[in-house]
Amino acid sequence: MKIHEYQARDLLAQYGIPVPAGQMVTSVEQAAQAFKAVTAGMEAPLAVVKAQVHAGGRGKAGFVKLVKTPQDAETAVRFMLTHRMVSPQTPPEGLEVTKVLIAAGVDIADRAGGGKEEFYLAVTTDRRTRRNILIASREGGVDIEHVAATKPDAIIKEPIHPIAGLQAFQGRDIAARLGFTGRGLSQAADIMQRLARLFVEKDCTLAEINPLIITSGGGAGGAGGAGVVTAIDAKFSFDENGLFRHKDLAALADPAEQNAAEARAHKFGLSYVALDGNIGCLVNGAGLAMATMDIIKLHGGEPANFLDVGGSATEEAVTEAFSIILSDARVKGVLVNIFGGIMRCDVIAQGIINAASNFKNADGSTGFKVPLVVRLEGTNVDAGRKLLEQSRGKLPTLQAGADLTDAASKVCAAVN
Repeated sequence: MKIHEYQARDLLAQYGIPVPAGQMVTSVEQAAQAFKAVTAGMEAPLAVVKAQVHAGGRGKAGFVKLVKTPQDAETAVRFMLTHRMVSPQTPPEGLEVTKVLIAAGVDIADRAGGGKEEFYLAVTTDRRTRRNILIASREGGVDIEHVAATKPDAIIKEPIHPIAGLQAFQGRDIAARLGFTGRGLSQAADIMQRLARLFVEKDCTLAEINPLIITSGGGAGGAGGAGVVTAIDAKFSFDENGLFRHKDLAALADPAEQNAAEARAHKFGLSYVALDGNIGCLVNGAGLAMATMDIIKLHGGEPANFLDVGGSATEEAVTEAFSIILSDARVKGVLVNIFGGIMRCDVIAQGIINAASNFKNADGSTGFKVPLVVRLEGTNVDAGRKLLEQSRGKLPTLQAGADLTDAASKVCAAVN
């Protein structure tokens, strides 16, 4: 589960990590008052207006703007609420913006040798070592993936002890390697420890600050001066399996940012991810689902989704799975690949029959019109195959796959 930046800032503040003042608005009428509130006390008022969507690339897309007057804030908010944001991380049609953050602008200290004192800081899990890891870099304010590809030596990785957590000496060492000295070093090290603790206590999968900056008055290479190490943007993702422990976090979920089909699947205990292809996939087991998508690609097809019905799906859930897959207008064929263990092949077969009987096409007719290829193996496979054979009148587009290769080949040929 992801949350918006304004929510992430609140979470950082709860853990004592400095963030600039900010207010979230949902209308143009709120913009001027929010600007005045966050810039109160500034000699030269400055605020940043940022669209709140679950996608990056906002700045290059024109959805992050610096403003100096209440009128400019209104103009920026009006633009964002009336235009869809399109970036490399959004669908082609872009994302609708319904929430906007207006935050106090900050004066970032200059870095010796040029540039600004901006850093990258994150905690995530390293699957290779099976440990949480802190990632830090002096190359803040840009995509960390770009830094990793072009300047791998600019990234610091520090394993975190699973019991003791990130230790103070580790934070100080990383801060020093980043170039912090004096009071700035102590502040940065403290923020690292707080972020690592937040990551564990809130069951995060990612806790990212980008950029972490130091305000004017002291730089990372100086004695600290009047500068304050501050987080001015943050991104969090949470393990949904742990949300039962965090009712407060679960309440932060924004349904408007969820894929409608994915949200619908979640209600039935289905794991669904929409993709860009035209062959729908209904599979039991995440590993088998990945293999199914791979073999579709191998035979020249493009999967339209990842859909794992799990090991104990009901007929109702299987019927819903078909409805979700076929609600995607791009789907021109469906491959069902079931290896029955806990999941019974006859349950899948009956779900297919039910779905065909109840599915309504755009022209008002019922039944599947797209090619349907089914491969069944495992528990109650004979019963499942018999059910499908007896229901061919309801499944005129049905083809049986002898094995996974045969099934993938048939569905790709039918679609292409």
